[in-house]
Amino acid sequence: MTWLVVGLGNPGQKYERTRHSVGHLVVEAAARRFGASFKKHKAGAFVATGRVGLGPGGAPGPKVILATLTCYMNVSGGPTSALAKYFEVGPQELLVVHDDLDLDEGRLRLKAGGGEGGHNGLKSISKSLGSRDYARLRVGIGRPPGRQDPADYVLAQMAGKKLTEYEVLAQRAVDVIEDVVTTDFLGAQMRLHSNG
Repeated sequence: MTWLVVGLGNPGQKYERTRHSVGHLVVEAAARRFGASFKKHKAGAFVATGRVGLGPGGAPGPKVILATLTCYMNVSGGPTSALAKYFEVGPQELLVVHDDLDLDEGRLRLKAGGGEGGHNGLKSISKSLGSRDYARLRVGIGRPPGRQDPADYVLAQMAGKKLTEYEVLAQRAVDVIEDVVTTDFLGAQMRLHSNG
């Protein structure tokens, strides 16, 4: 089974080190680990194809298609749907990596199907796919402190110690992606959730 892993975020330098674009951070870290390089795709994305781990007898492990979209978050559906069609991947082989305000900062959770929790990127994908039956890797960014506007919080540039924390979090998220791709979703979900 070939997984399509789409990291959500906003395009351009202005957004690349923000909590809202943590999906990009994760997928880019995955490409580095799996030795894959991104190429521009006609669907409106950058796509990298890699092999994860080793198969029986030292053969290359399963294939994974990694993508970051070149559109804004709230219109992620069109390019995601086009990529799924192009690579002949059904909703059950699609894993969307996204930021989640309702999850404590630094927590990771796997979810299959269900609602979008107010996330505009997920709403757009569900609408374009005509299905909610795709997998999500929720990356917890927590709620903004005090009375800070959530939009300012998710779009603020991160630097120094905070950026390093998110780079470490991205590596943990890549571990989860590797587990999903090389074993199975439910097993990976149980292992992740039982580890807190």
